[in-house]
Amino acid sequence: MIKNAEIHIAKLFWKITFKNRAVFILTFIIGILLAYAVFSGWENFKTQKKIRVMYQEQARQDWLDNPDKHPHRMAHYGHFAFRPKTPLSVFDVGMESFLGNSIFLEAHVQNPTNFSEAEFSTGMLRFGEISIAMILQTLLPLLIFFLGFRSLAAERENGTLKILMSQGLNRKQLLLGKILGMILVMSTLYFPVIIITVFLWGFLQEMSISMDETYRLLVIVVIYFIYLCIFCVMAVIISALSKTSKTALTSSIGVWLLLTILLPRAGQSLGSYLYRAPSKAGFQAQIEHDVLRTGDSHNPDDPHYQALKDSVLAAYNVDSVAQLPFNYSGLVMKEGEKITAGIHNNHLKKLREVYAKQNSFSRYLAFLDPYMGIKNLSMALSSTDYNSFTDFQDLAEKYRYHLAQSLNDLQIKHISNTARSSADPASMLDRKHWAQIEDFKYRPPGIGSAFRNELISFLSLLFWGLLLVLILGRLFKTLRIL
Repeated sequence: MIKNAEIHIAKLFWKITFKNRAVFILTFIIGILLAYAVFSGWENFKTQKKIRVMYQEQARQDWLDNPDKHPHRMAHYGHFAFRPKTPLSVFDVGMESFLGNSIFLEAHVQNPTNFSEAEFSTGMLRFGEISIAMILQTLLPLLIFFLGFRSLAAERENGTLKILMSQGLNRKQLLLGKILGMILVMSTLYFPVIIITVFLWGFLQEMSISMDETYRLLVIVVIYFIYLCIFCVMAVIISALSKTSKTALTSSIGVWLLLTILLPRAGQSLGSYLYRAPSKAGFQAQIEHDVLRTGDSHNPDDPHYQALKDSVLAAYNVDSVAQLPFNYSGLVMKEGEKITAGIHNNHLKKLREVYAKQNSFSRYLAFLDPYMGIKNLSMALSSTDYNSFTDFQDLAEKYRYHLAQSLNDLQIKHISNTARSSADPASMLDRKHWAQIEDFKYRPPGIGSAFRNELISFLSLLFWGLLLVLILGRLFKTLRIL
């Protein structure tokens, strides 16, 4: 029994690996891509953050600068909500470029988000963006496979394995030593990337860092280390099961292509095929149909609002709306806003159920592909995933509804029923009331929300770790020496 054999093998593997000139060439190429990812992430974060903060402040100032006018005109003048750029988006851009970053908020209408970067870019964007996360998810595993395919296959070819075993080394020590060596090599490449990320992340926030963001970054560091360790173990196992180095290299590249390109693309396409979502035009048409069928607040002859009018007049024991102690038109607008918002939210809920099924299909695919698991977890922790986007949408809609109904309340309280139209001077409301409605401020959910949404992805990484341990346990007994 050789004392500390695993450590000796790991150190020797690390030294031999970095004596290979090709390793430095590949590392240099990945380093160039990493430098580009850091620079582009830096520039994008600074530019987008500045633009979104500036326009959110300008939208608020424009709102306050409005002159005296009818409250319902203010409701249609509307406001804007801009989705803030999250600090960790500099690490993982996720779905940021494909999701809109601003919503126009107005009465009776739930507008979609607009101005995504994909709208103004070429079709090349659909192939992905170079980010720090993308390099760690795809390129570093490829480099790990390249470095690990010879770990056991080459020694079996040249007879070294037989010599090592004859000197008292057992299969378990040999495999663990090679795996530790791979992890040591991977760590040499991985931790400099993490150090760069930490400095970039902290500097962009001007060292004003929340505990939630700190926890997110720490979890990202841990899960990426686990993810890369999975590929280190896979590289050694593939080499151990291959008869020759050529077979090991071919198998490694095939596995990498399957896990990082073929399965993710196939999973997304199959999920969209199995759970089809309606078109945007069809979605809007169905909402409009249901609104008209339920009650149109802008149609004075609408049966729903005729019934409302009759009930209000009866409740106040008056003959006309002019005799009511409040503005009846404001009540109608308030009822209309309630109806349209409810119909839209019901249809949106159904649409999101379809999207949830599509996303769940991809999440469960992570049990076949660790790349899907780390990709979903990384986006969730960086707040650049679909759930972070819908959370912003929901809070913006909540604010829009509050804005519209607050203006309707002002109309009910302050506008006389004798006013002939919204252009009548008697229907004008003092501009001081605009400041009473607070500005839109978005606060993203905490790290607990990310774990709840991506529990399956987290469990998939644990599953892969357990699966590889079981395979190794088998190889400890059955590894072929010749």
